[in-house]
Amino acid sequence: MSITTKLRYWRTYRRTVTELQGMTDRQLSDLGIGRSEINRIARQAAAA
Repeated sequence: MSITTKLRYWRTYRRTVTELQGMTDRQLSDLGIGRSEINRIARQAAAA
């Protein structure tokens, strides 16, 4: 994996985590997401 790819992955991961952590529990619940799932979901988003 090149450094460019790793950087892109990291930036997508951080952006996703930041956005999801900024949501209320109600908003996350409406999406079917629990706070404990944020990191896993962000990893999946970055890998896509």
